Amino acid sequence: MPGPTMEMEPVEPQSLKKLSFKSLKRALDLFSPIHGHFAPPDPESKKIRMSHKHTIEYGGIKSTTTQPTALAKSSALDQAQQASTPSNALVLAGSENSRDPQKGGAQNDLVVGPSLQPKGLIDVGLSGKSTAVVSAPGSSERNFSTSALMERIPSRWPRPIWRPPWKNYRVISGHLGWVRSIAFDPSNEWFCTGSADRTIKIWDVASGKLKLTLTGHIEQIRGLAVSSKHTYMFSAGDDKQVKCWDLEQNKVIRSYHGHLSGVYCLAIHPTIDILLTGGRDSVCRVWDIRSKMQIHALSGHDNTVCSVFTRPTDPQVVTGSHDTTIKFWDLRYGKTMATLTHHKKSVRAMALHPTENCFASASADNIKKFNLPRGEFLHNMLSQQKTIINAMAVNDEGVLATAGDNGSLWFWDWKSGHNFQKAQTIVQPGSLDSEAGIYALSYDITGSRLVTCEADKTIKMWKEDESATPETHPLNFKPPKDIRRF
Repeated sequence: MPGPTMEMEPVEPQSLKKLSFKSLKRALDLFSPIHGHFAPPDPESKKIRMSHKHTIEYGGIKSTTTQPTALAKSSALDQAQQASTPSNALVLAGSENSRDPQKGGAQNDLVVGPSLQPKGLIDVGLSGKSTAVVSAPGSSERNFSTSALMERIPSRWPRPIWRPPWKNYRVISGHLGWVRSIAFDPSNEWFCTGSADRTIKIWDVASGKLKLTLTGHIEQIRGLAVSSKHTYMFSAGDDKQVKCWDLEQNKVIRSYHGHLSGVYCLAIHPTIDILLTGGRDSVCRVWDIRSKMQIHALSGHDNTVCSVFTRPTDPQVVTGSHDTTIKFWDLRYGKTMATLTHHKKSVRAMALHPTENCFASASADNIKKFNLPRGEFLHNMLSQQKTIINAMAVNDEGVLATAGDNGSLWFWDWKSGHNFQKAQTIVQPGSLDSEAGIYALSYDITGSRLVTCEADKTIKMWKEDESATPETHPLNFKPPKDIRRF
């Protein structure tokens, strides 16, 4: 037989206001001394509490001169004890008298008593002797409990050298669309630009005059490279095509088919006859220049491969992607050697230093420097451009230029990461303010001229301001306070 069931009494619903007041009263009962749970503080307990706080805070650095009468009374006793029994206290390194045993222990010596405790600095009395400072095990000599006694450490951050600012000295018009890519001829006589108007134009470096216009692509041209060993120029665009132009005949002699979507970046290997292209299909493809064969498809990125550069030694291929990672590739096996995950946003631009074994990568969150060949993170640049950085380049003198979507062109000292100039491009009359974007930039072979390709359909040339001096443009450099962050 089942037992009798007990009926539950209906619980009266309580309002939110009533519950809040109940909770508040419970908190007051617990924590407020007004309700009588705690006795009112008496002066004696307050004195003990304050004395304990003082001992913890300043116990390690009590001066021996605070009690002259006690020291005078115990000085004879101290001398007798020092003469008769050897002290079991160790003198800290840094005390002058500790180095010469014949001088005897002075009252101001810092000594380590026999009772070591693991925490901080403690006050040790050695049979009426002077107050001692005890250092915690493993701590440095600077580890005092007050910042007033800390030794000031000078910054080890490298100070940048003074550099003159750069100025715009020429604006070249001729393209009918956004100018998206640029490459210089190894002889430094001309440079080529690719545009959204589907043409490649070749310009004279000295005069800025148009020499030649090449047509053949059916979409905007995002990548250009000129070979230093052959009379070849390579172009890549949104039409999935990679073309090889013979500059003696001014026509396309080879096309490299394989990309499944637009091709965003392009690079030529410095020592081997191979070409590298990266695109929206998340793959960096390696091509044999002469046979048009695809040697490798370097797959591993999860999003568009938008920047690539090559080196003669491992890692021979480095790619940056919209998936925020930078990958080092083993060209022999077509496999990933390392993946750098330091950036939080798309890595749209990278720049290899021409002489040092390091490179910089740019993202909307920061510009970072990495070592090669292992890819150790060196430091961030000391300012933030806070825009999408589309292009960057560095010359032999260590001037790094970064160009943003908002038309900002910033110049940096490579060694220290100091931003010494913030330039802003000026859109051409008739253009919208929103067309103040820089899509590509490159130094010439000498590194003394900088060319930017912009959204207002122009090409701008920059050089150092020869009239600038350290007095007219002073170096405002502040080393970073917390060096460990970098």
